[in-house]
Parts: sequence; structure tokens; C-alpha cells
Amino acid sequence: MSPRQSGSLPSTKILDHIVHLTPPGTIHETAEQFRQLGFNVVAGGTHAGGLTANSLVIMPDGSYLELISFLHPVSHYPRSSPSYDARRRHPWANKPCGWVAYAFLGAPRAAPPLSVVLNERLQTVSSGVRYAPEVAGGRKRSDGIELKWELTIPATMADKEGGTRLPFFCGDVTPRELRVPSQPASNSKHPNGALGIAHLRVLAPSSVFSTVSAELVAIVGEAPIEKSTREHVWLLYLPGNITPKWHPRLVLCEPDMSDEAQVQFVRTHGAGLFELGVHVDEGGKKRGSSETPFGRVAWIPV
Repeated sequence: MSPRQSGSLPSTKILDHIVHLTPPGTIHETAEQFRQLGFNVVAGGTHAGGLTANSLVIMPDGSYLELISFLHPVSHYPRSSPSYDARRRHPWANKPCGWVAYAFLGAPRAAPPLSVVLNERLQTVSSGVRYAPEVAGGRKRSDGIELKWELTIPATMADKEGGTRLPFFCGDVTPRELRVPSQPASNSKHPNGALGIAHLRVLAPSSVFSTVSAELVAIVGEAPIEKSTREHVWLLYLPGNITPKWHPRLVLCEPDMSDEAQVQFVRTHGAGLFELGVHVDEGGKKRGSSETPFGRVAWIPV
């Protein structure tokens, strides 16, 4: 069976990208910080609506990191303007900087729409979380090319606490290779030896751990492949026809109380995306973990 399908329905477990937010107006500074971590950063562009801009870290496995920042703080816009309201209501307007979202590949031509499929599955989950109807998105690349996509977003995404625990879905209307320019091949070659995404680590306090797990079971469409009292793990697919040596994993776990960063994260974020694991060439120098400085990257030699 193709990883894009489960019977007649599109797959809901294809990792597309991970979003890293930094303070307004810092996109160029952030790109340099990621270069210092050994990543090759390529130009992105300005999103439709003109509120945010991005740069990209394209992985050899077909996924990518989106480095994003607002162009201006809310105070930049006149209070009576549509831009003020749009900026204030943006899903990431109240989010602390760091890993603010992760996206699975969407299906803009799905019938029924992906949001309907997800919401039918989520009816069995006590939290009541639902996905909003699909909305259009896009941006203009630095070379002027217009990109279009469709977003399927959980209604909880704008929540200050717990808003980063569930994926949103991004499905291309224009070709994905325009949004994720993996060519030339040098775009996905990294001095730090990065080979692809190893894991996404979502932390959840014990009080909501079972609920978040049930939400992810419904969204991914499968039970965890590994399961303990404090950690559940799902295997994810990757875009396109890439068959990687190592599939990325979605890891839901309770915080390690001996790790002050994890403890502080759940205090301020609730359940949410805490850490990105990156597979790196074992012949390189990357080991342990690094800070972006707003989020943690774990280096996984292979």
C-alpha cells in the first residue's frame, strides 16, 4: 500500500515540515543562527497577507524546517486597520518563540475534505478537539513565484497552552517542489551532516497524557508502534517517493522531571512540541543537543 493512502483515504501521517518561530523582524538573524548550527538555509519569502516571512532548511529526506517570524510587532499596525486585527488574531501571535507547530502533508482534493475525515475520527476523543474547515494559504517566493496551498488546522492551534501538541496539515495546490526547492541538490546538503528528521518530541503533563495520546491515535489513524506508561511512539512517512533508511518518529512523553527545561516547558506551554531530533552522519561532530536558542535540537548519529 502506498504511504499516501489508507484504503481510499489519504494518509494522515506524512511529515511535511516543522515550524520554528522567532521574534518579529529576526528572520535573517535566525537564518544565521541555524547556519551556526551547521544547517544550510535557503531563502523563503513573504506569506500571503504580508504578516510573516520565512527561510527554509530542506532535509535530504524530503521534509524541512520553516524558520518564520512576524515582520512587525502588533504595535506597528494602526488599531483600526485590518492588518492589526489579522496580526493580533494570528494563530502564533500569543506563542512563545521556538517550535510552534508541525505539519503533516495535506490533501487539498480529498473527498470528503480532510477536516471531515479527521473530525469523524476525533468524535471518540473526550477532549472535543476538532479541525476547522480548510482554508487557502500561500506566499510569494523571493524570485516572485506565487505558491498556493490548503491548510487544515486544529481549532486549538491558537491556544496559548497546548496549541502546539497536534499537527496541522498543508496540502499543495501548486507543485510541492516550488514550496520545497530540493534542487539543486546542494539545497539539502548540510555542513553538520544532517540526513533527516529523527523525531518530534511532544511533552504532555501526566494529567493530559492519555487524552493527547487518544487525539494523536485518531489523527494519525494508527495506534502507537511502541507504548509504555510514560511514552507513546508513532512511525511517520515522508513526502514523495523517498524510502529513507530511518523513518521519523512522533514521540509523546511525560516530561523528565530531572530536566529543568522540560519541566519549565510544560509549565508555560502545557502539552506541546518541545524538541526536534535530527539524524546526522555518525562521522561528524554533532552529538547531544543544542539550543536554537529558542528550541532544542537533539543530534542522533547514524
